[in-house]
Amino acid sequence: MTEQRVGKATAELFEQVILRRLGAKDDDVLIGPRHGVDVGVVRVADGVAMALTADPVFIVPAYGWERAAWFAVHILASDAATSGLPLRWMAVDLNLPPEVTDEELTSLWDAFHRACENIGVAVVTGHTARYDGCAWPMVGGAVCIATGPEDRFVTPTMARPGDRVIVTKGAAIEATALFAATFPERLAEGVGADAVERADALFERMTVVPEATLARGFGLRDEGVTSMHDATEGGVLGGLTEVASASEVGMRIELDAIPVREEVRAVCEHVGIDPYTSISEGTLIATVVADRADAFVGALGAAGIDGAIVGEVTRATDGVVLVTAGRDRPLEHPGLDPFWEAFGRWAAQAAGIAEAG
Repeated sequence: MTEQRVGKATAELFEQVILRRLGAKDDDVLIGPRHGVDVGVVRVADGVAMALTADPVFIVPAYGWERAAWFAVHILASDAATSGLPLRWMAVDLNLPPEVTDEELTSLWDAFHRACENIGVAVVTGHTARYDGCAWPMVGGAVCIATGPEDRFVTPTMARPGDRVIVTKGAAIEATALFAATFPERLAEGVGADAVERADALFERMTVVPEATLARGFGLRDEGVTSMHDATEGGVLGGLTEVASASEVGMRIELDAIPVREEVRAVCEHVGIDPYTSISEGTLIATVVADRADAFVGALGAAGIDGAIVGEVTRATDGVVLVTAGRDRPLEHPGLDPFWEAFGRWAAQAAGIAEAG
């Protein structure tokens, strides 16, 4: 029996199974499902578009309800925010483990409410229950919705040759933060307490809502940002290939231009994962018209968000190229994100230590 991979479906499986079976045809679907595209976009009235995204509700009680709920909300909101439209609504389905008490649910939902309120999202419907067989961290799902003018949204299908490619915060933000938040003492033995403290501080950076919101004010499409994508599974390199595929363009990317924080490099080397291909919720990949790229990086910096120009969008016939140490090589999607295996191994070892103790 073939062992099934953990994580998102491959592009091939997604194309063969999902994309060929999408229900009824609807002419008001402006952007439908596509690998590497964060949102679907529909026309809801003349000149009015709605961007929708769906994700698991991912909650880790060990992080504390406040932190866990904040992260859950921002996972959901980040994809919708990449549309460039204002965030508006969320529908939340909670399928909780039976042992969750009413007091714990109250603490969780209070924190979830505050996280939504802080980014202007109203919860409008949902479902809340306890069921046998449900377990942390995947305890349901949610839909996040943004709305605005039909001519003001962007998606990863809209990058154009000549655009510059910008990355915020750097590589492996999520992978690093989750290792630090989950295994602080053990990780400190390998990389030092200072590195773990700085890695843990990245937890509150695991969101692209601030920079996507900034992009809307900066200017979209011809005025500046032509596409946005949240670099999740497959990391920065995976995200770059997804934008190129979705827009049917080429890219020329300088590996050394992609920021890797000192604490990120230390943690990734210690746990044995590649920072460039590891999950990085909080890293925004944006394409920007060439003569506005430096200004966008400056606007990010003024808002306290690191940004770097890492390459440019080229014609599809030029291919997707990664320049490493002055040499060109084809850039392909890395496939299985190395974070999952490494994190699972550390969790299993931690459980074994706890049982032995």
